Amino acid sequence: MWTCKTTWKKLAPLARTCSTLCRQNARRTVLNSDRRLPMVTQAHMSSGTPGSGGDNNLYYLLVGATCIAGGFYAYRTIKGDQERYNERMNEIASRANKVAEQAETYLPEEPRGDEAVETPEETSPEVTAEEPEGPPVELEAEIEPSPVAESPPAETAEPQTTTVTESAADPATDEPTNVPPPAPVEFPSHAPYLLIGGGTASFAAARSIRARDPGARVLIITDEPDLPYMRPPLSKELWFSDDPGVVDTLRFKQWNGKERSIYFQPPSFYVSPQDLEKVENGGVAVLTGKKVVHMDVRGNKVTLSDNTEISYDKCLIATGGVPRNLQVIERAGEEVTKRTTLFRKVEDFKALNKVSRDTKSITIIGGGFLGSELACALGRRSADSDLEVIQMFPEKGNMGKVLPEYLSNWTTAKVRSEGVRVITEALVKGVSFKDGKVEIKLKDGRVVKTDHIVAAVGLEPSVELAKSAGLEVDSDFGGYRVNAELQARSNIWVAGDAACFYDIRLGRRRVEHHDHAVVSGRLAGENMTGANKPYWHQSMFWSDLGPDVGYEAIGIVDSSLPTVGVFAKATAKDTPKAATEKSGTGIRSESETEGTASSTATSSTPAPPPEPQQKDDYGKGVIFYLRDKVVVGIVLWNVFNRMPIARKIIKDGEEHADLNEVAKLFNIHED
Repeated sequence: MWTCKTTWKKLAPLARTCSTLCRQNARRTVLNSDRRLPMVTQAHMSSGTPGSGGDNNLYYLLVGATCIAGGFYAYRTIKGDQERYNERMNEIASRANKVAEQAETYLPEEPRGDEAVETPEETSPEVTAEEPEGPPVELEAEIEPSPVAESPPAETAEPQTTTVTESAADPATDEPTNVPPPAPVEFPSHAPYLLIGGGTASFAAARSIRARDPGARVLIITDEPDLPYMRPPLSKELWFSDDPGVVDTLRFKQWNGKERSIYFQPPSFYVSPQDLEKVENGGVAVLTGKKVVHMDVRGNKVTLSDNTEISYDKCLIATGGVPRNLQVIERAGEEVTKRTTLFRKVEDFKALNKVSRDTKSITIIGGGFLGSELACALGRRSADSDLEVIQMFPEKGNMGKVLPEYLSNWTTAKVRSEGVRVITEALVKGVSFKDGKVEIKLKDGRVVKTDHIVAAVGLEPSVELAKSAGLEVDSDFGGYRVNAELQARSNIWVAGDAACFYDIRLGRRRVEHHDHAVVSGRLAGENMTGANKPYWHQSMFWSDLGPDVGYEAIGIVDSSLPTVGVFAKATAKDTPKAATEKSGTGIRSESETEGTASSTATSSTPAPPPEPQQKDDYGKGVIFYLRDKVVVGIVLWNVFNRMPIARKIIKDGEEHADLNEVAKLFNIHED
């Protein structure tokens, strides 16, 4: 069709010129014949005298010749296109043979006689025996120490998995040059279930897929060098470990005293990527240190940073996010940049741990969850050294965007008691490096000098694949927009921090917490196997300011909303440490101990009247966040194992005349 259009564009001017010339000749003939118009009419009659209408015959001849020439040109063009197409197809077909011939050149010679080559043994049953037969259970099961596993090299290279580029041969002689043989491919070219990202959401999805499809072959691709691990201990328990080698072992003691690793499973749990296609019962393989840079959603394949392609049947995007930075730091120059930590990964924990031992001053910019947790952790460490820990933020108190002002002020006092110098209402105007120190200039004129900066100012969801995949990014909350089943396209799902989902009770949201990563990953995995379940779960999140103060929250917790707080005096059991001792788990996640709000009966113990001395004693309590007089968020302050009740209150979406009565459901007045 395209060739015909091109031919017509070339012939149309010629045809129009011929037509114009014929009409002009006919007009001159009429004028030279004394305007005897009947002769023109007679020229159109088939019974006219011989010789009449010669000019018209010339017109017909020119038009006919033009048509014949056009047809011949079109024929030649189409035939040429066909020949070029055949030549191209033959070239592509011969390219595969050429690659195979070159691959044979690099393969080791066949052993002769008694030179037997050992073949890899079949994967041991223990590799897949750890997969549960039933539904996915706790992700936080006790595991052995799990250092990063390196995929063993394949003992035998197969021709079909060996990649040889065309540059490996001399184009003039078509003979291989002195190029060392390429390394064997360490991962399959196709994965039925492909999970992009190696965090909590990906691991939860992998466990869920294997639970519903025991023979599934799952490939996780992560740009980190580590196997899937949990992030919360990086800013909490790891800092309170007494083990000097904690940086290497990444094992820590929970608040209840039990020891565990940050890795979800040891290396023996996973199948090596090169064996994923061969292992009989399938399994989960992790491809570390690889980044997906392009998605072809029509061809169902992804491209890695080294231009390797992997095809898939179902794909999950669980890329999480990257820490935000302040523009004033980015513009400050190299000296400031290399003295700044954006805390997110294992490498960041190791680097900051070293900095805390080698420097005299660390300043944390940010008063949210991460900033406050790191401030308390480093503050505890400063008690045994001369390390100065500074925390600054633009709010009036710690976690000022989440907690009501009175509780934020109380939290700030708690952080100060840990040995932290807290600077409130601090707006950073500029950062520079002078005389071996980093100078932070605030808008009100104050200047803070420090050795190192930790920027804890939020997370930016990783959505680099949106453009190539044609996926929609939410303009308000960021992240990939997904439907109720966490589906972005027909065979693509999104889970974790990168997913912007629709909450049927609270509207569209994006959540950046461990529990949401667990639940959304698990649900996405189920839906990838055909479950078609909507996202109904109200995820919770928590934060601990050391082993003595912690809170759990659910729903929309925004300090700009009206709040009602009901508090009581805390006891020795109302701490994160006591809660973990009772439950036996270190990572408080409602998804791991699914409970129901069965204990919703009102406490028989009446709530005591507020006492004057309790006005500033926020030992434990419940804070309700209201929107249009309806509870949309709840914070349980040093109140644990009551999240199912809070979830039910938000799910009901009812107005409550007296929230003091609702607070009785949490039994906060019981000793």
